[in-house]
Amino acid sequence: MSIHRVTTFLGVLTVEVLTKGGRVMITELGIVAGDIWHTLDQHGESTLSSLVESLDKPRDIILMSLGWLAREGYVSLRAEGSDYRVSFLHKG
Repeated sequence: MSIHRVTTFLGVLTVEVLTKGGRVMITELGIVAGDIWHTLDQHGESTLSSLVESLDKPRDIILMSLGWLAREGYVSLRAEGSDYRVSFLHKG
């Protein structure tokens, strides 16, 4: 396994790692995190179910990407009934 490329786009770090089989999931998580970032930046807060519907990506990938963004302090998540409200936190 080796690092192929490291990029930052709108504060989202993407590390592209190559293995014998090709790129590892971290690249996809970075791309989806960027999609979430753009969606929230353009439309404000959203519910998790609305994000899943509008991004047309697997729910598990969206959840992992949201976790990454939350850990880095870019989004906040709060329970709202049986769903979650996702808000963009403008850093910088």
